[in-house]
Amino acid sequence: MLDLITKSISKLFGTKSDRDLKEIQPIVDQVLVEYSKLSGLSNDQLRGKTLEFKKRIADHSAKEQGQIDTIKNKINADPEMDVESKETLYEEIDELEKTIVKNNKEVLDEILPEAFAVVKETAKRFKENSSLEVTATQADRDYAAKRDSVNIQGDKAIWSHTWLAAGNSVTWDMVHYDVQLIGGVVLHQGKISEMGTGEGKTLVGTLPVYLNALSGLGVHVVTVNNYLAKRDSEWNGPLFEFHGLSVDCIDKHEPNSEERRKAYLADITFGTNNEFGFDYLRDNMSRSPEDLV
Repeated sequence: MLDLITKSISKLFGTKSDRDLKEIQPIVDQVLVEYSKLSGLSNDQLRGKTLEFKKRIADHSAKEQGQIDTIKNKINADPEMDVESKETLYEEIDELEKTIVKNNKEVLDEILPEAFAVVKETAKRFKENSSLEVTATQADRDYAAKRDSVNIQGDKAIWSHTWLAAGNSVTWDMVHYDVQLIGGVVLHQGKISEMGTGEGKTLVGTLPVYLNALSGLGVHVVTVNNYLAKRDSEWNGPLFEFHGLSVDCIDKHEPNSEERRKAYLADITFGTNNEFGFDYLRDNMSRSPEDLV
């Protein structure tokens, strides 16, 4: 009897999954509309989208960031300032930073369709072309000095669609399906996206990771497996690095090392839950700011 009632209610109102999909589908439709506009762009123009997104995000919180800079300058200009006054000013900074986080969420939600479209278009170009040619930036030259998959020819950078991941040569051959766009929206909304083996969880992650890295506040990609953390940082990394976003993995570096500190400063930081957790505990036991990771 109870089962019959449950089925009747589901038919009438739909399942939770049905309602979630109905809410998300219009966003996915917007992504596809934006995606259709990108095929005519040059590789340089496609890369330029990332700078455009970053500017829109920064402009959205320019007032608050200016206030934070003013307060910090005030603190630095007065070494004799008493502790109570400093504490009050730092509390003001905390409140302003909370406002910036709120502002970022608003503008990231607005940018989402365009940003997801850029990632999908980038994945398609790497799949359909053996290499992508762009005007070389300093970041391109730095990558070319460290890896064979990026080459500099005059003022051009050539990005190969084949690179090393976990010591193995991989050729990029994936483009996001609609179901993966749905998963990306779910993750960006802070919800759990359950996907089965082979449904492209790794590819799904590239969407919200790219979007949230645009804020410049850093994104942590957490997994339980040391091998996967290292592999995914190298497998997906070029998609982000092509757009000027830095990528690193804390599991590649010794605890409390300068290299690990730099990894935390990357736009996108991969790692295992164990290493993130232990770094958090070590920071709580630190005696000076210099000891913090």
